[in-house]
Amino acid sequence: MTLSVQQTAQWLTERDGYLILTHKRPDGDTVGCAVALCLALRKLGKTAHVLPNEDASSLFAPYWGDALAPAGFTPETVVSVDIASEGLFPQSAETYKGRVDLAIDHHGSNTGFARNLCLEADKAACGEILYHIITHWFPVEADMALPLYVALATDTGCFLYSNTSPNTHRVAAALMETGIDAAWVNKRHFRTKSYTRLRLEGHLVETMDLHDGGAIALAALSLADQERLGATREDLEDIAAYVGQLEGVETAVTIQELTPGECKLSVRTGGLDASAVCALLGGGGHPAAAGCTVMGSVADAKAAVLAAIRQVQNHG
Repeated sequence: MTLSVQQTAQWLTERDGYLILTHKRPDGDTVGCAVALCLALRKLGKTAHVLPNEDASSLFAPYWGDALAPAGFTPETVVSVDIASEGLFPQSAETYKGRVDLAIDHHGSNTGFARNLCLEADKAACGEILYHIITHWFPVEADMALPLYVALATDTGCFLYSNTSPNTHRVAAALMETGIDAAWVNKRHFRTKSYTRLRLEGHLVETMDLHDGGAIALAALSLADQERLGATREDLEDIAAYVGQLEGVETAVTIQELTPGECKLSVRTGGLDASAVCALLGGGGHPAAAGCTVMGSVADAKAAVLAAIRQVQNHG
């Protein structure tokens, strides 16, 4: 069943025993939404926890607080945030496939895996939806505002991406008015880079493949590259945003080899439908930013995504 924001707020007040799921390789949006929803439900007098995610990097450690579920917690109600499909569940959430009671999401490619769905695909971040849900109950306070601001800032590239809307700015302003340290968040996520991260970016520039006169850029980081440069998960955070900064690039693809024979692809575009490209490879996302996983080598992944781009171009 599809629920509006108001209906979702009412639905959440009628249940208890919450476990909140985040997606594989969690970003600021899924983490921020999960923590804020957990805190808000607890303020309503509910029992609520976030399922620990083994993929989470230390970059988001300051935001978890005491939200993570204790061992042995058995939920009555399972909610996912910022998850478009069960294929994006981390290993820890595998047992909850087919058991999600409510999905709150902003991906137009959502597969409808949950019994109930609150979907607003026009929102730049799922955090915007969570903000409006919570304000049906009470004003958002600083403890919830900080993770929600992280959600908005990270999913919009510090409000630079084309998905940023007037509503995004209005919500961000309201969150800042609670007194949170937005400057600290933005410096932490956008203005601080390790030496290894800078070397990674240099490697991408030196080795990227350009097509269509530079309008398409394919950049890859193999396991060997990551090992040689000493890259950690924190060093690789949001590396997909880097390639599209090159002047003239309209479609930027970043390929990261996760395990031998498994590559994660992130596609960022300025006109071509990135979601359609990734859907051809079993993934999805938004028109301007999407992702998928390709089984095979880095070379296989490059060939597969370029073929998908050509197919979408030819049928656009």
